[in-house]
Parts: sequence; structure tokens; C-alpha cells
Amino acid sequence: MSEFLPPILARYGDDLLDGFWITLQLVGLSIGFGIVLASLSTRARLSKRWWLRWLSAIYINLFRGTPLIAQLFLIYYGLGQFSGLWRTLNLWWFLRDPFNCAVLAFTLNTAAYQAEIFRGAVEAVPRGQWEGASALGLPRHIGFLKVIVPQAAIYALRPFGNEIILMVKGSAVASVVTVYDLLGETRLAFSDTFRFDVYFYAAALYLVLVETLRRVWNLLEARLTRHLDPASKQRMRRRKESVLEPVAS
Repeated sequence: MSEFLPPILARYGDDLLDGFWITLQLVGLSIGFGIVLASLSTRARLSKRWWLRWLSAIYINLFRGTPLIAQLFLIYYGLGQFSGLWRTLNLWWFLRDPFNCAVLAFTLNTAAYQAEIFRGAVEAVPRGQWEGASALGLPRHIGFLKVIVPQAAIYALRPFGNEIILMVKGSAVASVVTVYDLLGETRLAFSDTFRFDVYFYAAALYLVLVETLRRVWNLLEARLTRHLDPASKQRMRRRKESVLEPVAS
């Protein structure tokens, strides 16, 4: 099979695929942990307690307002300056691994964006839905989980998919802290051969992943909104645009 491949792929194809797998792990873990942290941040952002709203706003604005690569450097190099403390707390095993530091940085970053997406989606649900849940005698937390969250999930679906795609592309910065993801393996191959076309093959793998996600998200959105009539879909589309506003601010 290798005789039919370009020489650069025959030699480094397996390495690129290994890096592609690392990229998938980075993105998957970051998005998964980010959903948990973003859910907590969203609840704090919508809380009636001012100090919870304040703390959540500081966290969200901090990580949305600074570059991802700077956050990664602060975690990998900055926290590494206190190795003695982390050894005392038995956390050095985690922070000395560049992969773990990248997952931590990506999780904190994407959770800040996800929190604003989730908040915008919850606020996009018509107020009458809250009143309807209350009229049915549902406790507020039950009404939120059973009535509001399913509708908010549809509003958040498209911007959430966009955030995953942005995280896929942003994950390339992990290579600067010696994580051998797709871009990291590509840089190694280039340093050995000085063949710039290896970057085209890496770009093709990123494109395949992003295009696959886009198509899956289109199918998922069509599936979840199949019960809506055209007029309702149009209204929902306008509300989705309002969900994007806090993300772009």
C-alpha cells in the first residue's frame, strides 16, 4: 500500500495519524470537561446571588479576553515554577505532563465561551415557558431541567458546534509546549525533511475533521427541529442569532 503513497506520507503517514488521534483526545477531553464547568458557570451567571454572578463574570471575561496561547504558557510554564508546591500537594504528576496542561488550558478557555453560549440560549427561551412550568406546579429546578433546558439546547446547538470547530483549530497551539498532536508531528516531519507539502497533508486532515463535524451538526440540528413548522424555525433562527451576541461581545 505504501508504494502508492507520496514518499513523505509513506514515511510519516503513521506519525501524522498518531498526532491526529492526540488532537482528537485533546479536543474531546477539553469539550467534555468544559461542558461541566460551563454548566456550573452558567448557573452562577444566572444566580440571584450577586457574588456568584461577579465571580462567574470575572472568570468568563478573563478567559475570553486573553489569547489561548498565553493561557497555555501561564499554565505550563507559570505553574511549573512552583513544582515544589505541587509535589507537596501531590499534583506535580499532573502539571509536569504537557498534555495535561494543554487539556487544562483548553478546558478553562472553552468553558468560558460555552458558558456565554448556554446563558444566551437560556435567556432566548420565551419567558412564557417559565410561567407555564410554574403554572403546572413544577418546582423551579425541575421546570428548568424539564422545560427550559431542552429548548435552550436547540438554541445553543449551532453556536456550540461552532465552538467545537474553533477548538479543533485552536488545539494546534498545543504543539508549542511539546505536545505531539497533528501539528506537532507535522513540525517534526518538516524539520527532518524540509518538505513544506507535509503541511498540506496536515491541513487536509484538519479539514476532514472540521467538515465531518459540520455535516454531523447539520444532521443533528435537522433531526432535533424536524417537528417545527417553517414559521417556528424562522423564529428560532432569529433567536439563535441573539444567542451569538454575547459570544461576540
